[in-house]
Amino acid sequence: MERKMFGVTESGREVNIYTLQNSRGMQAQVINLGAILVSLKVPDQNGQLRDIVLGYDHVSDYEKNSNCFGAVIGRNANRIKGTQITIDGFEYNLDDNDNGNNLHSGFHGFNHEIWSAMYATDGHHQISFCYESAEGSQGFPGTLNVSVSYELTEENKLIIHYEAETNRKTIVNLTNHTYFNLNGHDSGNVEKQKVCIYADTYTPIEEKGKCPTGDIVSVEGTPMDFRKIKAIGKDINSEFDQIRYAGGYDHNYVNKNDGQLKLVAKAGSESSGIKMGVYTDRPGLQFYTGNYIGNVTGKNGAVYGDRHGFCFETQCFPDAIHHHNFPSSLLDPKQKFSSTTEYVFGIIGKK
Repeated sequence: MERKMFGVTESGREVNIYTLQNSRGMQAQVINLGAILVSLKVPDQNGQLRDIVLGYDHVSDYEKNSNCFGAVIGRNANRIKGTQITIDGFEYNLDDNDNGNNLHSGFHGFNHEIWSAMYATDGHHQISFCYESAEGSQGFPGTLNVSVSYELTEENKLIIHYEAETNRKTIVNLTNHTYFNLNGHDSGNVEKQKVCIYADTYTPIEEKGKCPTGDIVSVEGTPMDFRKIKAIGKDINSEFDQIRYAGGYDHNYVNKNDGQLKLVAKAGSESSGIKMGVYTDRPGLQFYTGNYIGNVTGKNGAVYGDRHGFCFETQCFPDAIHHHNFPSSLLDPKQKFSSTTEYVFGIIGKK
């Protein structure tokens, strides 16, 4: 494990980069600005390391980071319809940063904050980040103490563990917004890469604002069905209304894990030979195909465009605060939020 200076924020605060590496050569790099995953190097079918996550070389780019590359999202990941929520009879106003809605908690989410960092002392390849979100931060009630840890195992697993505690009932829906490209971050379009999502149902979105309708519907007979592995691009230009509304895939799938850590999705690239599995205990999985990345200069001068990466964001359902049939995203002071997501990497055809 290693720590180096990554840069300095506009306000003069130092940002460090932390490197985790296992004996097989796999490497993860994280910065204490936003607890952001900057780099993830995994071996391909020829044993060569490929950096498979989109990102930047400079702190100034991460301070903007409108695409949230690699960031921990909080207090609430995804969308809340409108800009007002009610908790225990009290109304709270949130940022309007998404055409009348609140997206990823507003203009000053966790990805813009400096977190405290601490290495594991028990011999694990692990780095933990802590942050205290003050009462009223982003418009949410309660003081929220959050920790996020990244662990890299000898089995080529990247494990992200989240914990949070509050002194007042509030929303807690944490995720990681990494964009994956299994051919390498600089290799362009991901539509030929293949995905399987073990979900029978998903939450459809409205045309305007892309917030959930509140329904939970079957994927059967639609382009939303990924229960059998298929190329991302197979149906991505379909005239199916949900595809048109999102400009591709940007939908929450309902996990069949009953709150237990289980395999919910997998992906693979025949070109690089890299495969990945996604394990989580969260009820939802947002599958986003980078439909609106735009034209962005990333690491080593690489130019990222639309659909140059895909996201598997483990989460509670979007806008859960407004839909009583969705799993609750509220955390009570008597509770402790705890959740784990694992990204497991290997080579296609090998166990």
